[in-house]
Amino acid sequence: MRGFYAIFHKELANFFVSPIAYAVIGCFLLVSGFFFWANVSFLSLLSLQASASPMFAERINMTDVVVRPFAQNMGIVLLFVLPLLTMRLFSEEKRSGCIELLLTYPISDVAVMLGKFVASLLVVVIMLAGTVPSFLLLLGLGSLDWGPVIGGYLSLLLMGGAFISLGLFISSLTENQIISAAISFVLALLFWILSWSSSFTGAQLGYIISQLSILEHMDSLNKGVLALSDVSFFVLFTAFFLFLTMRSLETHRWRG
Repeated sequence: MRGFYAIFHKELANFFVSPIAYAVIGCFLLVSGFFFWANVSFLSLLSLQASASPMFAERINMTDVVVRPFAQNMGIVLLFVLPLLTMRLFSEEKRSGCIELLLTYPISDVAVMLGKFVASLLVVVIMLAGTVPSFLLLLGLGSLDWGPVIGGYLSLLLMGGAFISLGLFISSLTENQIISAAISFVLALLFWILSWSSSFTGAQLGYIISQLSILEHMDSLNKGVLALSDVSFFVLFTAFFLFLTMRSLETHRWRG
């Protein structure tokens, strides 16, 4: 893919030359750190109460009280911050008129799209890496089941890729960054809460709706259960919106 590295390097530099990446990473770590502190504090409170009841103490599980809720909380934070990463990927270039110049370079549309996608995904990896010390602190509180920890990070990374591809597609449709961020957030939120409506429909339709929900597939991974169906869902979700982005770029090139 000719030109991939050039686009990747350009987008990564744009993230860190401007305050966008620093603001997004800082907000993510600040809010995630608060959730981690709240979960650990709740675990400490439960442990204090359990000191008077041995039977209750046997039911306290660090994974259920801290690890899985923390992964779910990080997913919610990502839901809010990812549109801020993707809103400018194509919208800014369309607003400034640079998109026409970009599409005339001897660079394939696939390289342009993947360069922007991988650069954004790397920012997500950096954000998630900043939370790793939190789990290392848990080692001082007791034994840690690494299955849900690894599964939780995998689910967050797959979710990040899925929502980046969604935001990338929306950004390719408009030159207004605010509109791009707003639509990306609304659609991401819809895929997040879709499973909540499955109980109001019939069994067959409810199953189909629940299988389209991001939250439904993240839940199994957060438990440390690696299912091919869950991973395949995220891969297909990401591939689908990357495909739509390609069609959008081709349409823009054709109109130009």
